[in-house]
Amino acid sequence: MKYRYEVSGDDFSLAGRASSEIKKILRSLGASSAVIKRVAVVMYEAEINMVIHAGGGVAEVEIGEDSISMVMRDEGPGIPNLDLAMTEGWSTAPEWVRELGFGAGMGLSNMKRNADKLTIESVVGKGTTVRMRVDFPAAGFGA
Repeated sequence: MKYRYEVSGDDFSLAGRASSEIKKILRSLGASSAVIKRVAVVMYEAEINMVIHAGGGVAEVEIGEDSISMVMRDEGPGIPNLDLAMTEGWSTAPEWVRELGFGAGMGLSNMKRNADKLTIESVVGKGTTVRMRVDFPAAGFGA
């Protein structure tokens, strides 16, 4: 099953729409609460980053028999120093975003902690592609 979502930029009221839809789909398919939580965390963090830093983007999701793969693409400014960006607490979010309760510098590290596989490709001035995978338990999708 494949899904595609547009992530609106600069509109926090719409941030998380894709992750919410995927949560509902996974719940209807009988996924475990642990899998749903991990998927929701990685997708939401990626969506918020697209809203804060890139003016939006696209989320593509594929639910397979043993995993869910998510590709989040944007055409934002890119990440100049990926190693630094992966440091917990490091953030380039503007002050007004922090005042809204976002931009604490935990997004990428939360994604790394909750995904079974995470790769980030970023080109300054062109954008960022984040690929994530969450595996389902060996006992099956709903285990």
